[in-house]
Amino acid sequence: MKHAPLSRYTALAAAALVAAALLPSTAGAQYFGRNKVQYKTFDFKILKTDHFDVYFYMDRAAADRAARMAERWYARYSRFFNHELKGRQPLILYASSNEFQQTTVLSGVIGEGTGGVTESLKRRIVLPFGASPAESDHVIGHELIHAFQYDIARGPQIGAGQGAAQGMALARLPLWLVEGMAEYMTIGPIDPNTAMWMRDAARRKDIPDIKKMANSYKYFPYRWGHALLSYIGGRWGDETIARIFSAAIRTGDIEPVMEKILGIKLKQLSADWKEAMIKSYEPLLAMTELEAKVAKPVVKGTETNVYNISPTLSPDGREFMYFSTRDLFSIDLFLGNPDTGKVIAKVTNTAVNARFESLLFINSAGAWDMEGRRYAFGAVSKGQPIINIYDVQTKKNAREIRLPQIGEVFYPTWSPDGKAIAFSGMTEGATNIFIYDMETDDLRKMTDDAFAALHPAWSPDGRAIAFMTDRFTSDPSILSVGGYELAVLDTATGEVRRVPTFDRGKKTNPQWSPDARSLYFISDANGISNIYRIDLDTEKIYQVTNLYTGVSGITAISPAFSVAQKSGRIMYSAYDEGRFSVYSIEAPEALAGTPTLAQFGDYRPAALPPMDRQPGLVLGLLRNPIFGLPESQEFPVTDYKPKLGLDLVTTPQVALGVDRFGTYGGGGITLYWSDMLGEHTVATMAQVNNRLQDSAALVAYQNSQKRLNWGAVLQRIPYVYGYYSYAEDYLFNEPALIEQEYLFRQVYYEGSGFLSYPFSQVQRLEFGAGARLIDFQSEVRTFAYSLYDSTILMNEKTSLPAPASIWYGFARGALVYDSAIFGATGPIIGQSYIVEASPMAGNMSYTSFMADYRRYFMPVKPFTLAFRMLHYGRYGKNADDDRLYPIYIGYDGLVRGYDYNTFDDYAEFDGPDAFDFNRLLGSKILIANAELRFPLFGLLKLGKGYYGFLPVDFVAFYDVGWAWQNNDKPSFLSGGGRKPVHSLGVGMRFNVFGYIILGVNYVKPFSRPNKDWHFEFSFQPGF
Repeated sequence: MKHAPLSRYTALAAAALVAAALLPSTAGAQYFGRNKVQYKTFDFKILKTDHFDVYFYMDRAAADRAARMAERWYARYSRFFNHELKGRQPLILYASSNEFQQTTVLSGVIGEGTGGVTESLKRRIVLPFGASPAESDHVIGHELIHAFQYDIARGPQIGAGQGAAQGMALARLPLWLVEGMAEYMTIGPIDPNTAMWMRDAARRKDIPDIKKMANSYKYFPYRWGHALLSYIGGRWGDETIARIFSAAIRTGDIEPVMEKILGIKLKQLSADWKEAMIKSYEPLLAMTELEAKVAKPVVKGTETNVYNISPTLSPDGREFMYFSTRDLFSIDLFLGNPDTGKVIAKVTNTAVNARFESLLFINSAGAWDMEGRRYAFGAVSKGQPIINIYDVQTKKNAREIRLPQIGEVFYPTWSPDGKAIAFSGMTEGATNIFIYDMETDDLRKMTDDAFAALHPAWSPDGRAIAFMTDRFTSDPSILSVGGYELAVLDTATGEVRRVPTFDRGKKTNPQWSPDARSLYFISDANGISNIYRIDLDTEKIYQVTNLYTGVSGITAISPAFSVAQKSGRIMYSAYDEGRFSVYSIEAPEALAGTPTLAQFGDYRPAALPPMDRQPGLVLGLLRNPIFGLPESQEFPVTDYKPKLGLDLVTTPQVALGVDRFGTYGGGGITLYWSDMLGEHTVATMAQVNNRLQDSAALVAYQNSQKRLNWGAVLQRIPYVYGYYSYAEDYLFNEPALIEQEYLFRQVYYEGSGFLSYPFSQVQRLEFGAGARLIDFQSEVRTFAYSLYDSTILMNEKTSLPAPASIWYGFARGALVYDSAIFGATGPIIGQSYIVEASPMAGNMSYTSFMADYRRYFMPVKPFTLAFRMLHYGRYGKNADDDRLYPIYIGYDGLVRGYDYNTFDDYAEFDGPDAFDFNRLLGSKILIANAELRFPLFGLLKLGKGYYGFLPVDFVAFYDVGWAWQNNDKPSFLSGGGRKPVHSLGVGMRFNVFGYIILGVNYVKPFSRPNKDWHFEFSFQPGF
């Protein structure tokens, strides 16, 4: 009788093997991952306006301001789109970026570069207050555009739980349209920051065709989308942008929509746009400098090191600190030599060291004390803002000042005597100037209002602190946010006075001259951000740099330069060649600046083409702070009470099939539920087959309200596997074809609870307990067909003996650590480990134990050495019970070269060189892996960036593993005879559009004498 596996049960069989072994998916390593830590528990309330439910926990006045801003943006957008949002719009506010990163609304770790999010499931806008009122207003407006986009994408036919469909509709559109619209609508056609990017691109003739802008990795969609939509709005009218979006969201194809509405081919539109950019910006080259003639490049940005920002000079000008991406995987703080650019020390290592969860590099820089021995910088550690004091001589952290009463700490600055540190601190959604006494630990709040107070700089004589603010240009009564001006705070009296500079443009990043008689600052009064100096006695202004692009950090208000407080030397970061570089100025005459200020006549460096644009709706709305602004009023406020709502309904899956045994049908659906703040989540799943006994169901609940997350699961999961046999024989005295279908079922019933307590973003404790019942069933179905006329002679189902059911209670405890940084196809630096024990007691008793340790080194960029040591075992009375399927080590993620599907030649199990398949099975395993990984095309310089033109890793590997049982010990234990299996090979792993990792290995399994080098495929990331 011949046998063959039942193909329609193969996947279930594989799942059953793993589940029956009670082993987590070692290949997928689902037990790793960084933690979202809720360091604080927030007492949310709901403020209700005409269109918004505003969720807040901070000062009521801050929530009122945000609510009124949101209503103003709503009025603007409803007019622009001619559309009203369906239902009320949730707006969830956090008092600082640090607290926003703890949100339970969004899963996953949020980076400090994320200023806000609009998610599609409940169309929730979630954001922190910005570092200034202007930043907060901009982010609210930017995210509300996405809410309108989702709602327009929703259409009338989509109901509750179908938010994912909105997200999918929006995902079909290019990011330059989605994000560029949000930037254009909130900023308008005049923006020195976006124009700086465009000037740089125009000079390099690197203006892409519109089709190529879909490559958001190369062409940042916020800036490029802003510029293109500004051109379209200026040439065809702003209303055209709304028409393009509304039509494109229905078809999902932007090209024909744009061509039809604009009446021009996309190729011609690209050519016209390029011509307009070059015509607008090229004349400025003769009036400016690409690199200041008086400046020396110190750290040049590269394709793989884009950001070198916020340089701060030591008082003598002989050393400097700066933020950089030079080590690829994060922005870190480096100590360097300002003459050579050589790195003296790496101060932080945030990629793999979890001590600093944030360095606040977007809005902050550090400061040297007057002796040049200590360096202070703001950070977030264990969920709290800190000022970290770094000893430059010993290269160690000397002191940590924790400030739990502050939301975020920006830009610390030392008093000349080194006894106090002033900083810009964020509380209740507003920034103010604070002074911390290093000796008494007293904290003084020097300003107390809702105006911006950023970039403080303590004067060399100790009498004043210069800072930037909008207090002189804003009108709080109508929430009109003005430009940034310079101010000086008297440290003795608290008096604030304005420093008169230009009538227009921003004035940021004040720095004192060594004699305290001048202030250096950055301004874009003429459309380009450059460094200026004002003589405080004469109030005369001098220009120090005249760059074509501009002096800049990551954002328009990021700190970008510093002055050495003894030598007067200047270092600044500038944007050029599509990246940020650091420059130095030393010559006294250059530091003094020139009294002739650059003017550009009819050319407007901050404007986005076309320069002869017609008056537009967007600019008119932005310049009218009253339109849509509700009167200041007492909006009603209620306490937040959690209520579950349907988030997502997965697409119902229905399958029908037919084979020689009949027809089959089945289907399944999953529903996800949560409350508005994501503190309570519920998942329900049902999968039904035409055989009711093969149906599955699951209900799961998780509570994320506090740092200790907990939940429970109830489930019934069947695993079915089997084989069939066939033979020719006589039945009822006539020849017949007899086929038999053998089915084996393991049905899992489980009720369990779990706890998870994160110590930090990289380490957590997990606990769980529950009860499980595993029911076994076996049956054979016999079919007989007459060989004369194919009539059915027999159709019988017979139950076969099956193992007795297993029932037991279990507990689980695990310590998990994961600081690994993931590349395109697998981790490339850091380490991960888990130590887990799970005792089980009932009619089956044993304890499972697992230890999995992984380490990733990069001795020379871009090569990674990856190592793993994994042990999993069942120990105790029933560890080797036949009802527990043995653990198999031949999976691709364990020991390569021994995949079940490669054993296709039965001769391999015969003869003197026969392979003993049992070497791959056991109740305990020990695996060791070593792998060399590197980006193939990046190493060959085929394309730009770390990975080149395709995210492909080349790998070379060696695997070795043991599988054994109590009565057959491994060779490394005394008296053991079970030999290991090992293999060697090379391969490649491809990241396919971020959806799947596809791998191909060419492997030699040394323990299989009759098997030579062969190919194996995988569909998972590297360990």
